[in-house]
Amino acid sequence: MKAVLLVSHGSRITKTKQEVLSLIEKLKNLLGISFIECAFLEIETPSIPDAIAGCINKGATEIIVLLNFLNAGRHVDTDIPRILNEARQQFPNIRIILTKPIGQHWEIPQLFSQIVTPYLIDSDVAK
Repeated sequence: MKAVLLVSHGSRITKTKQEVLSLIEKLKNLLGISFIECAFLEIETPSIPDAIAGCINKGATEIIVLLNFLNAGRHVDTDIPRILNEARQQFPNIRIILTKPIGQHWEIPQLFSQIVTPYLIDSDVAK
């Protein structure tokens, strides 16, 4: 069984976790699947190792780690791959796949364009 694990940085701000949980609900509806969990690199719970173990306990045999990080950096390039490699050693029969950060997706320029366009059109905002 496949699981999606949305990995975010983590924050001390309560609103941030609520935003992640809301995103998960939207993804469940868009993808038509219910096995989507969240994990956090720091500060918030569940941690990535705990969430991976939780997915496996719920029957996951493959975990797609969906990075909720915009760009490459220490966490994306080093910290998260290290954590996932440790999990692969702990659970050798589980396939763990890591996606690219969202900033590398080909539609990000279009999304940013949609976000900024109203500000460019509104003459009061543009000044």
